[in-house]
Amino acid sequence: MDIEVVAKALKELGHTTRLTIYKRVVRAGFQGLAVGSLQEQLKIPGSTLSHHISSLVSAGLISQRREGRTLFCVAEFDKLEGVIGFLQDECCIDEECAPKLSTQKS
Repeated sequence: MDIEVVAKALKELGHTTRLTIYKRVVRAGFQGLAVGSLQEQLKIPGSTLSHHISSLVSAGLISQRREGRTLFCVAEFDKLEGVIGFLQDECCIDEECAPKLSTQKS
């Protein structure tokens, strides 16, 4: 995953409200969470919620789908896994390998 893409995702998740929204959407699973339900849970104005959702959508962290009059936010789990993988992939890569201890008795 490109470092610019990861940086944008982490930037958007660096805001308390957006992180709270994202966590709730992730918890909802693949069916997603209705925007109205999010607004009720978080008790924030619709315009504020819309602004934060827009930021998460632009970072590719969530997508939206409409069912009738209801708008759902759905986590983009591939993007989440990509960001986590980006951070984990190089874990300890620069660490020198310690010599293996011999398991044979002299």
